[in-house]
Amino acid sequence: MKKNVLIIGAGGVGHVVAHKCAQHNRKLGAIHLASRNPAKCQQIIDSIHARGSLQEPGILEAHALDALDIDATRALIRQLDIHIVINVGSAFVNMAVLRACLDTGAAYLDTAIHEDPAKICEQPPWYANYEWKYRDECQQKGVTAILGIGFDPGVVNAYAALAQQRWFDRIDSLDIIDVNAGSHGRYFATNFNPEINFREFTGQAWTWQQGQWVSNQMFEVRRTDDLPVVGTQSTYLTGHDEIHSLSQILKIPTIRFWMGFGEHYINVFSVLKSLGLLSEQPVQLDSGQEVVPLQLVKAVLPDPASLAPDYTGKTCIGTLLKGEKDGKPREVFLYNVCDHAETYAEIGSQAISYTAGVPAAAAALLIADGTWDVQRMVNVEELPPLPLLRLQAGMGLPTRVREGTTDMALEDAPEAQDA
Repeated sequence: MKKNVLIIGAGGVGHVVAHKCAQHNRKLGAIHLASRNPAKCQQIIDSIHARGSLQEPGILEAHALDALDIDATRALIRQLDIHIVINVGSAFVNMAVLRACLDTGAAYLDTAIHEDPAKICEQPPWYANYEWKYRDECQQKGVTAILGIGFDPGVVNAYAALAQQRWFDRIDSLDIIDVNAGSHGRYFATNFNPEINFREFTGQAWTWQQGQWVSNQMFEVRRTDDLPVVGTQSTYLTGHDEIHSLSQILKIPTIRFWMGFGEHYINVFSVLKSLGLLSEQPVQLDSGQEVVPLQLVKAVLPDPASLAPDYTGKTCIGTLLKGEKDGKPREVFLYNVCDHAETYAEIGSQAISYTAGVPAAAAALLIADGTWDVQRMVNVEELPPLPLLRLQAGMGLPTRVREGTTDMALEDAPEAQDA
């Protein structure tokens, strides 16, 4: 039986997920999109039809939904006979959507950890504060819930699991490196929802070092790497979702996340923060009206989805692992390079949304065919990694492996072959 899909969220990532589900709808049933703004869902559907993205004729429908309304989400899942919910809305809605899936039996996918609007950079591990509290209920009800299945978190977790299984006897350190060596041509913009994007960088940067949590300030620690295709790039130690599961599940002593930022971005961000414009606390104007500064900044910045037409350059995201194999030191970098212009030409998206959306659509396909329908709550590193990496390679996100002077496609690596 084909599996009906509900995609919650109609931003840049939702656009990619919908296109990729449409391109592979022979394995899926009806595809439904839901958002507080159904017109944005309809725009995505119109784009799918205009580009001929449907693999075969099928149902594509738009719906109005406030995903924080659990009753409404439950009702929509039941009304449409949904089997798989792909939650790519704001991270603020995760727990409400998960609750609706637990109550209806639909499989649940997301691409980021839940966030409480009133809290920033909570005590780690973050998953233990929210999602992991529902592990037992998922197990008891046989509900599949796959957490953090974008690229980072998501694919980088699969890289880590695969490396631990195939490349190393012991891993000493894992560094996730995320670089956008592209340009959108705007004075300043964020690639995802500014409310979520800025929250990542205004608090503590939690990392896992020598088996314990370490806190740094944002932009405090910098490194430089010579990366494939994009060349020499500087990145900064940053807190990020995947550290909070990888540290607890794979038991690697040191796990860090490094994100690339240009000097211009850092300068503008620092000014906005210093002026209090990234605050989520309301301020009162002389007129008596209350305004949330961050929401005002969001309103004047470009919509992230609008950046795609002018984006040039490439992204490089990967997992750098150091450890030992057969008694000898080993260093391996598993990575993907994605081109903004190519992703726009294919489906009208920039590469950052593309890298986040393709894995979520691939995971839905793996649930639909039973490969990843595990009927419990898991993070990506707990699942077989090769089915995902092989499938998404055919969907536009191939993996490469660099070791020393050797750089090859994942499918050519001896370690990635079936036993």
